[in-house]
Amino acid sequence: MRQSEICYVLAISEKTLRRRYGAELRRGASKFECSLALRLFDLAGGKGAIALRALQFVMRSRFGWTKFAPPPASRWANKDRYR
Repeated sequence: MRQSEICYVLAISEKTLRRRYGAELRRGASKFECSLALRLFDLAGGKGAIALRALQFVMRSRFGWTKFAPPPASRWANKDRYR
């Protein structure tokens, strides 16, 4: 819900909303983000196309994964090269 809508319902200005209810607005935003993340992880743990897309989104947004970058080289990747 947008802050302007909250102000309309409470009949206060946006400045007053942020000044008097700033902590509640931040806490609500954090709770919402957490619930979205939990739902996304639930979807990613499932099966099928939706789970795959959710997992790809989590990997890209949280862990910097990209399908175009090569995988990081491990220190054991070229062990036969030096024998």
